Amino acid sequence: MTPAFLTIAFVFGFLVRQVGLPPLLGFLAAGFALNALGFESSENLQFLADLGVTLLLFSIGLKLQIKNLARPEVWAGSSLHMLVTVIVFGAGIFLLGQAGLPFFAELSLTSAILLAFALSFSSTVFAVKILEEKGEMSAMHGKVSIGILIMQDIFAVIFLTVSLGKIPSAWALLVPLVLWGVRPLLYRLADRSGHGELLLLFSLFVALVVGAGGFELVGLKADLGALVLGVLMAGHEKSSEMAKTLMGLKDLFLVGFFLTIGLSGAPSLAAIGMAALLVMVVPLKVALFFALLTRFKLRARSSLLASLSLANYSEFGLIVAAVGASNGWLSPEWLVIIAVALAISFVIASPLNTAADALYGRYRDKLQRFETHTRHPDDQPFDPGNASIGIFGMGRLGTMAYDFLHDKYGDTVLGFDFNADKVRLHHEAGRRVVYGDPTDPDFWSRISIKPGQKARMILLAMPKHISNLNTAKQMLDKGYTGILAATAHFDDQVEELREAGVHASFNFYNEAGLGFAEHAWMALEEKETVASS
Repeated sequence: MTPAFLTIAFVFGFLVRQVGLPPLLGFLAAGFALNALGFESSENLQFLADLGVTLLLFSIGLKLQIKNLARPEVWAGSSLHMLVTVIVFGAGIFLLGQAGLPFFAELSLTSAILLAFALSFSSTVFAVKILEEKGEMSAMHGKVSIGILIMQDIFAVIFLTVSLGKIPSAWALLVPLVLWGVRPLLYRLADRSGHGELLLLFSLFVALVVGAGGFELVGLKADLGALVLGVLMAGHEKSSEMAKTLMGLKDLFLVGFFLTIGLSGAPSLAAIGMAALLVMVVPLKVALFFALLTRFKLRARSSLLASLSLANYSEFGLIVAAVGASNGWLSPEWLVIIAVALAISFVIASPLNTAADALYGRYRDKLQRFETHTRHPDDQPFDPGNASIGIFGMGRLGTMAYDFLHDKYGDTVLGFDFNADKVRLHHEAGRRVVYGDPTDPDFWSRISIKPGQKARMILLAMPKHISNLNTAKQMLDKGYTGILAATAHFDDQVEELREAGVHASFNFYNEAGLGFAEHAWMALEEKETVASS
């Protein structure tokens, strides 16, 4: 990360951000710009890139629950998609080779299948960044996407283990037993690590030393170790705090990952043409994901959003191609071709994901024709009963608002959240909370509203400002006339909410300070009253 790299990465990321696209596209462009200026990737930059991917997998593990991988739409959907993609793409690549197309003509049937396997992966880095920016990691389509990506990562690790001829040590058989034994110790260390820089160091220690280092020591893939240790720590109450603590470092190191893609080589015109040809078949991957997910009873919107987040090629494809090149199965030129195809797929997929809801709204009727007649268990209609006050987003702030309003208005208060596990915990605590995503246009059709029933007040307390803003606009467009309040973190967000028609905006940081002072003042008044009496 020389000054030139940092400067160009920031400039390109900043410019892309100004037109409403994710900065990662700017980082990709910065890599190609640096390559054009004569810069090359280095071992240090590659180390940072690898570190970013390792921390990314650890962070995914911290938010992952094994039961999500056991869902048919995840394990069966990912397996069927990879099988069909390898067969169809492999046959197509081999036929192009038989037709004498440059680069393809040199491929044998085995090489064609290997290349198809490399192209069957979707990018974990891209999907997670997109879902995090939109605040949809816990939404149904977000969990399905992450689950599919984890399954693909497992397939990649199996391939790498076999193809590299790196047989795990006999000690690898003891890994499950060691993990079972070390878990209580790691949990106790997490409890005693506080909330500051020591927790950050502990998180790095678990991810890089215990996870990546420990697995590598017994001949297993280091990234797999980071993922497994993340899953191991997911049950701890500090898992979400650990993920947030690592976020800044992870994002910084991932800048190195995107730069290395652009710096991977200067493609020839022929290579760019072949990369463009590969990108042209990405819609087939998306269509297959959509078809499979709707067969597993997901609604058209959830299937579309999950499919679009997977509408790209993967960094694992580069790794598979690199193994193929090192073993003589593929020519080195294929590394550059796949790198360019990967970058182009990111550039195309990013605005598609940004406009996903708009695309669904435009083609809603056509897409819903692919839905099955039965709904997924997490997507059933519900009856709000006599509810007239709704709270969207049942995190810490939403929960406090729910308890306060429930004391005053009883069971007319109803909570909503798109995190199924959080909904379950609220049910166990005796709160009326419904699983649902209010940013979903079809969400409102799931509610069985009685004639004359109206909402008196809606509170928007979702963690992402864009979710609160879009929900407010959607409700007002539908003719909602009750009180609409929303939370925000910054003054410019408050202004945006007011312009959208929100009646009351709560600046979390400003109002929290006011509430703290008021609470202290009440305690002081009570103490002085008792003393004077």
